[in-house]
Amino acid sequence: MAEDDTAHPPTDPPPTDAHPSEPEHPRRRRRWLMITAGVVAFLLVATGALLWIAYRTLDGNIRTDSDTDRLLARLEAERPSRTAGAKGSENILLIGSDDRSGTNSTYGGEPGTQRSDTTILLHLAADRKHATAVSIPRDVMVTVPACEKPDGTRSKAGLMQFNWAFEMGGAACSIRAVEQLSGIRIDHYVILDFNGFKTMVNAIGGVEVCVPQAIHDKDARLDLPAGRQTLHGEQALGYVRARESLGDGSDTQRMGRQQQFLAALVRKVQSQGVLLNPARLWPVLDAATSSVKADGGLSSLGALYDLTQDLRDIPSADVVLLTAPRRPYRYDSDRDEFVQPQTTQLFTALRDDRSVAVRPPGSAPSPGAGAGVGAGAGAGVGAGASPNPVATGTSPSPAATGAGTGAGSDGAAGAAGAAGAPAKASPSADASPTFEGRTADVDACAQH
Repeated sequence: MAEDDTAHPPTDPPPTDAHPSEPEHPRRRRRWLMITAGVVAFLLVATGALLWIAYRTLDGNIRTDSDTDRLLARLEAERPSRTAGAKGSENILLIGSDDRSGTNSTYGGEPGTQRSDTTILLHLAADRKHATAVSIPRDVMVTVPACEKPDGTRSKAGLMQFNWAFEMGGAACSIRAVEQLSGIRIDHYVILDFNGFKTMVNAIGGVEVCVPQAIHDKDARLDLPAGRQTLHGEQALGYVRARESLGDGSDTQRMGRQQQFLAALVRKVQSQGVLLNPARLWPVLDAATSSVKADGGLSSLGALYDLTQDLRDIPSADVVLLTAPRRPYRYDSDRDEFVQPQTTQLFTALRDDRSVAVRPPGSAPSPGAGAGVGAGAGAGVGAGASPNPVATGTSPSPAATGAGTGAGSDGAAGAAGAAGAPAKASPSADASPTFEGRTADVDACAQH
C-alpha cells in the first residue's frame, strides 16, 4: 500500500501578525490618561497654592495706619463732605515722610523726628479719564487745626508752616489741614519714606531724567554729570530731595523736579507695559506693598491693584502735575503763602471734579488769564471775605483787611486794595485760570 504523502495540517494555530498601526491595548491607554490627568491636577493645585502664597505675602506686606483711621473717624463731623458733582471721584493724599528713625537714620537729622517734605493731593476723576496731582508747598503758611499728638496731648490750632502738621500729629493732622484749606474730602492716604521711595524706583528699573548742569550735593548724596541719564535708588532720592545746590535753591524748584520725575515714572510704567507683564509686575507690587503705609481702605493688595488699573488707563496727556499757586510770605520771605483767588479756584475745580488746564512753567499767560487781586491769602476778594466756603486765610490779621499787592499764579499784577475796600474786577472763584504746570506726556529731556 502506497504511503500517503498528503501534507498533515499543523496542530498549532498560526502566529498572528502584529501591525504597528493598530492602537495600544485599552488598559495601557487608560493608565497613561490617568497619569497625565494626575500630573495636570498636581500642577494646577501647586500653581494655585503658589499664587495664594504670593497673594498673602504681598497682602501682608502692607502696613495699615490704624491710629490715623481711628483719629479721623472720631473727627468725622468736622470733615468736609463730597459735593454732588464729584460722586465717584477719589482724592488721595500722598505724603513723603522724612522720618529719621530705623533705616532712615542714616540720613541724619534728629532721630525720631518726621516732617512731610513732600505732600501731593492726587485727584482721580469719576470717569477715570483724567487725574490732577497738586503739590502743596512744605513752607506755605496755613492754619493747622488742633491735633492729637503721639503722646496723647493735643496741640493748639494756629498759623504755621504746613509741614509742621505732620510732625505734630502725623498723617491725621496733615489730612485735616489739607481738608480745612481746600474744602476737599480726602478719601485715602499713602505714606512713603526715604527707603520706600528707593525701593519703588529700583523695582521699575530706574527713571530717566535730564540734568542741565552737573550736580554735586553732599547733603543729598548726589553726584551727577550733566545730560540724560537713568537714576536708581539713592541717586533718584537725592535728585528729588536736593534743593540748595540746584537752581535758585527754592522749594518751588524742587517741587518742579519732583513733578518731572513723577511724569517720567508714569511714562515708563505705561510705555513699557509693567502692569501687564507678570514677570515685571511682581517686583513692583512687592516693592509697593513693602514700602507704604496706608489707610484701611487702601491697605490691601486688591485695593492697590484697582488703583494701579485706574491710573494705567488714564492717558499720560491727561495726567496734570502742578504746584498750588504760591509766593513768598509777606512777613518772612523764607516762607510761602497761597496766591488768591487762584488757589481757591484750583481747589474748587478739584472739589467739583473739573479738569485743570496748565501751561508750561515760565511761559507767558494768555491775556487776562488769572488776573485779579493779589491781596494776599486771607483776602480773596477784599475785606477778608472769601467768595466760597474754601478756607483761604493763611496770613495773620493785618492781611485780612485786603491791603497789599501781589502777582497771581499767572504773573498778573494784583490791584492794590484799600483797607476794608472791596477788590475790583476779581474773577469768580468758580472760574479756573490756566495754571503753571505740566502734563505727564511731556518729556523734559526733549526740552534740553
